[in-house]
Amino acid sequence: MAAPDRDRPDPDTLLAQLQHQHALSQRGKLRVYFGASAGVGKTFAMLAAARKRQEEGRDVLIGVVETHGRSETAALLDGLALLPQKQIEYKANRLLEFDLDAALAIHPELILVDELAHTNAPGSRHPKRYQDVEELLAAGIDVYTTVNVQHLESLNDVVGGITGIRVNETLPDRVFDRADEVMLVDLPPDELLNRLREGKVYLPEQARHAAKNFFRKGNLIALRELALRQTADRVDDQMREYRVDEAIGQIWKTRDGVLACVGPNAGDEHVVRSASRLAKQLDAPWHAVYVETPTLQRLPETHRANILRTLKLAQELGAQTATLPGQTVEDAVVDYCGRHNLSKIVVGRDRASYLQRLRRSFADRLVLASPELEIVQVPSSTSGIAQQSNRIHTGPPARRAKSPRWAGYAWAAVYCAVAMAIAWPLPTWFEPVNIAMLFMLAVVLAAVRHGRGPAVLAAVLNVAAFDFFFVAPRLSFAVGDVQYLLTFVVMLVVGLIIGHLTGHLRYQARVATHREARVRSLYEVARELSVALLPEQVVSISEGFIQSTFRAKSALLVLSDTDSLTLPAATTTGLNLSLLDLSIAQWVNDRAEPAGLATDTLPGAALLYLPLRAPMRTRGVLAVQPSNARWLLVPEQRRQLETFAALAALALERLHYVDVAQRALVRIESERLRNALLSAVSHDLRTPLTALVGLAETLTLMQPALPRAQGELAEAIRSQATRMTTVVTNLLDMARLEGGGVKLNRQWHPLEEVIGSAVAANASLLRHHVIEVGDFNALPLLEFDAVLLERVFSNLLENAGKYTPAGTGIRIDAFLRERDVEIVVADTGAGFPAGGEETIFEKFTRGEKESATPGVGLGLAVAKAIVNAHGGKMWAESAPGGGARFWFTLPRGHPPATELPADEVDPGDVNSSALPSRHG
Repeated sequence: MAAPDRDRPDPDTLLAQLQHQHALSQRGKLRVYFGASAGVGKTFAMLAAARKRQEEGRDVLIGVVETHGRSETAALLDGLALLPQKQIEYKANRLLEFDLDAALAIHPELILVDELAHTNAPGSRHPKRYQDVEELLAAGIDVYTTVNVQHLESLNDVVGGITGIRVNETLPDRVFDRADEVMLVDLPPDELLNRLREGKVYLPEQARHAAKNFFRKGNLIALRELALRQTADRVDDQMREYRVDEAIGQIWKTRDGVLACVGPNAGDEHVVRSASRLAKQLDAPWHAVYVETPTLQRLPETHRANILRTLKLAQELGAQTATLPGQTVEDAVVDYCGRHNLSKIVVGRDRASYLQRLRRSFADRLVLASPELEIVQVPSSTSGIAQQSNRIHTGPPARRAKSPRWAGYAWAAVYCAVAMAIAWPLPTWFEPVNIAMLFMLAVVLAAVRHGRGPAVLAAVLNVAAFDFFFVAPRLSFAVGDVQYLLTFVVMLVVGLIIGHLTGHLRYQARVATHREARVRSLYEVARELSVALLPEQVVSISEGFIQSTFRAKSALLVLSDTDSLTLPAATTTGLNLSLLDLSIAQWVNDRAEPAGLATDTLPGAALLYLPLRAPMRTRGVLAVQPSNARWLLVPEQRRQLETFAALAALALERLHYVDVAQRALVRIESERLRNALLSAVSHDLRTPLTALVGLAETLTLMQPALPRAQGELAEAIRSQATRMTTVVTNLLDMARLEGGGVKLNRQWHPLEEVIGSAVAANASLLRHHVIEVGDFNALPLLEFDAVLLERVFSNLLENAGKYTPAGTGIRIDAFLRERDVEIVVADTGAGFPAGGEETIFEKFTRGEKESATPGVGLGLAVAKAIVNAHGGKMWAESAPGGGARFWFTLPRGHPPATELPADEVDPGDVNSSALPSRHG
């Protein structure tokens, strides 16, 4: 009966497979070209495969490919569409990176993204390139990429120890493991060294350096073995997935796998250690399981403690542990081996007594249940799982059950007495054989209510009572009719079978109830957490769940705005706060690893600390104070607790991003309201200010001329009114630019004309400064809105004039680049305070917060907004010798044909000697 059950697929497993396959169908496919080191031909193989896909009619795009100067690799790029790389400015350098947004906008069928472990430049959307690839896959785009074995995070230390070189660019193993295809590109070490000497791996100077360090033959051999083993592990995982998909229960000996059978006695620790040594010798995965049958549920507390201690030891030695429910130990073990494709089983061998040697050993029963298994017997000091199903129930009553269990046997006797009382008057109307059915009913009732042991007692008592009171001669155990002997035997056998089967069904129902309770509790807490709107609600729900499910006290420490752990006021479960160690909690939060009670880190602590790991980061720490520390050692209980911690972390992260979105929405609405108010105020003030400026100028031009005092007063009125007009104009421009109400009047202009207009407009402010303008003759015409760009230069010059001492110089220069023109306005003032280069462009931010210098801090914000509207960028930096530099770019575009052709412009003629480029 066991074999058909093992061959039948699990409905829950099938449902999970269907859901997983549906999710995968919506994603792109990831193919990884995997090798031991650079130079084995991964990029070449990837490009060759891409060309073949293109010949088959697929839409192929080169996202980013590093040829490293290899001509044969570069030749494969011909005929393939190439995505332009994005430029990122970082620390006076221009870096080229993969343009994720452009790739998503084009949305090809297949894109090639080389060097999956690459670290993106600061300012990119994702810090690592593999995160860009994950976004491409989520958009349904297939990706080809390359990875070297030293870039896998789990092997980073191993590779560093072999080669003496620590690789900084790594990626999580999960990215590699989730790849749909892994193509191993292999090359013998001698051939790879020949390629290195021939300059086919690196340029000559790099090749000589690499040959002395990383590319040594011993290193290459070791890296090759790591790559081959990693690929073999992946193939083994694929084989297991196929077995699960096809519901194959037969064990395939493609790779060794070890299973240690754990029993309730301390001697089985030797079994676990032997299994660990065997797994290391075979370089194979191994598991350790304990099977709980109906008989073993009645184990005393000391035996249960031995089981958990042995499972904990196995887990520390690297095993995957589990507690299995089952009717018989051998069937559960064979089923587990089939599901995990384990071919070797390690069991304990004991010194059995003469009577025990007459029965089949546990190893013999395993062989009969599954002949393809390899059984390894090791000696143990005391009985292990091999004796569980034979010995545990035969021990002295005081060792296997406490007094409350005798109630079941007492009730079994009561049921027999009631059945006899009901049957006593029935012989007048019924045959004795029919009366026997009442006694069978008592056996079934005892089995259903109290289990197998009371049912066996009821069967024996009922047969004896039926013989003594209802079979002639009555009130005697003598049997007058030999036929009743068969009745007695059948009654006893049927009673025992019914008791046995009913006890097993009762056990299975209890196991199913426990499983359903665990699943239901997780479902209910997930449902409650999904509708929580405040972190306090998450804390309350979490602590209530742990209290009701695990009978434990807990506290949820969440991250504050300053990233420090805090204990919310919603904590109500009565955790003894004096036991809470915040230093341990902070360690757990920083490293995202559990610590404290029942762990390998600070096991002497009074509490268990679990990190609340969310997809983006750790969101806090869960501290648990169990009523009985033993249940933390039960693998299923621990996994359920960790699953709950993950649910709580997801809820906290969801609330965090909801809060971020709400704050962003409030900020946007505030900006919109402020811009509307500024626009309205600017419109209302502009007309009277213009009139005031005109009246002041009229007073200064009146004939006869005003007296000197009145003339100076009129000039002051005109100057202040002009300044107020500039402020109002900046307010209005800022509101229009941010509201999208500005339409650029782009025309082709020479840059020096706009600079000259700006210098002339600010002549009065700049009369005490020396203005130097570089040679702009070599610059092409640029397409821009002349009025707005004049405002940019005016604001920059006004800022320089206000914040630099009189007599100092202000210089304007331009530099011709490949795609744009860089303009710089430099002064020799005090420069910026630390960090001020980023904040100076914020609205209403002034260089000196408290000073007599006029201004409201809008000029630079307006200038940057105008440059951004032209498709350029603006930034600031402190000059090495003192002073400030304001840089901005304008696209070169394509000047009219009547102008000087671009190929006649020599970039070397551009005046770039006065100021060094920001690229150094």
